[in-house]
Amino acid sequence: MRITCSITSRTKLSASFWSGIDLILSRTGDAMKKLRLAVVGCGAYESSRARGYIATMVKLTDLYDLCAICDHSEQSLQVVGERFGVDARYTDFEAMLDEERPDVVFILVPTDGQAVMALAAVERGCHIITEIPYAHTLAIGDAIDRACQDRGVVWEVAENVWLWPQEQLKQKIVRKGLLGKLTHARLWYTSGSYHGINGVRMILDKAATRALGYAQSVEVLPYSNYGGGEETTRWWESAVVEFEDDVVCLYEMSPAGARGNFWDIEGVEGHLSGNELVLYESGERASYPIRETFEEIDGEQVLSSVRVDTDPPVVWENPFKYQKVSHTDDVAKAAILDSLHKAVTEGAEPQYSPANARRDLEIWIAIRESANRGSVWVDLPLTEETDLERRFEAEFVRQYGGHPITDRKRLLNAPFQRLSPLWTVAGWL
Repeated sequence: MRITCSITSRTKLSASFWSGIDLILSRTGDAMKKLRLAVVGCGAYESSRARGYIATMVKLTDLYDLCAICDHSEQSLQVVGERFGVDARYTDFEAMLDEERPDVVFILVPTDGQAVMALAAVERGCHIITEIPYAHTLAIGDAIDRACQDRGVVWEVAENVWLWPQEQLKQKIVRKGLLGKLTHARLWYTSGSYHGINGVRMILDKAATRALGYAQSVEVLPYSNYGGGEETTRWWESAVVEFEDDVVCLYEMSPAGARGNFWDIEGVEGHLSGNELVLYESGERASYPIRETFEEIDGEQVLSSVRVDTDPPVVWENPFKYQKVSHTDDVAKAAILDSLHKAVTEGAEPQYSPANARRDLEIWIAIRESANRGSVWVDLPLTEETDLERRFEAEFVRQYGGHPITDRKRLLNAPFQRLSPLWTVAGWL
């Protein structure tokens, strides 16, 4: 549900003024520093995630100067450079790092190139933001994490789902105890299930303890995969994941069906389902739809808050509304960029961090490892490398002729493809 209101010129000026005062008070001294941000990977299409991130970056002018972009495609460089006013454009990643000396590098190349590019940036003392997932394997991600710690740089992983406004509201609802004792979660996800696992886990705010998985390759109608090739099978994956305090998540990744990406959270006193909070009150079910409110800022309708009108109401306020960051995923992008800036300039912990990224990938690996072992329980955290991870690494080496850690320098200019070993081996995006 959407609610719209207008701000008068006087109110708007006052709100903008106090927003600026709050910003100054919260970020003094070195915390006011703008960071030089470089991007590698500009995306091949206007709708690509990379270009969406860049569009958000240039709105956060108090945090970053977008100093340079890098891509193998000169056409992409020209389009993005002209659209966003970036003159420093490179086809050579190392040259960009050495000549521009950015504080932060946002790595938006395909999944297969993330580790290689990340380590090159870290070796030069750059803070990094990488796309999800954590890495192809836990060991590869751990190697990047160690390199960051050794160099004293910050690594933020760009998981967006838990930072969507409605998801942040759901987290507040659960933290306030409105659902009572949590009992179950149900998750349906049809593509990169670490996103859904992340969304559920961050609402539950509990550690996973073990997983029981099932997976089967099933026949589907012909379709084009990420690499442009035709395929006629997809993986069907399902699991039971147990969390602390006797909370259970029932998960399914089906290749097709009536339900897309969706999750429910159930408690003794109520549940969250999609965009609705239901509370069990006096033997009745009271429904509280999640509502969005908008403000007019400089003639533009901008998301102001997301709320449920319980007594008292639970409200999430958009901290980026005066930068006119309003779309659901753009708010998440801004939060990721803001997190990295605070970590670098204020010494705060990254809000998602490699540790959280590792946990979400680890759950997914445990699910498929369980399936591969004949659907037996697999305890979490994992204590040794899984067969699935070994297969991911072997497929990477077969595809690119080297390992992303030990052969990273040789692979810096490799033509990384969208069709990752994660898909080839497990049907994961």
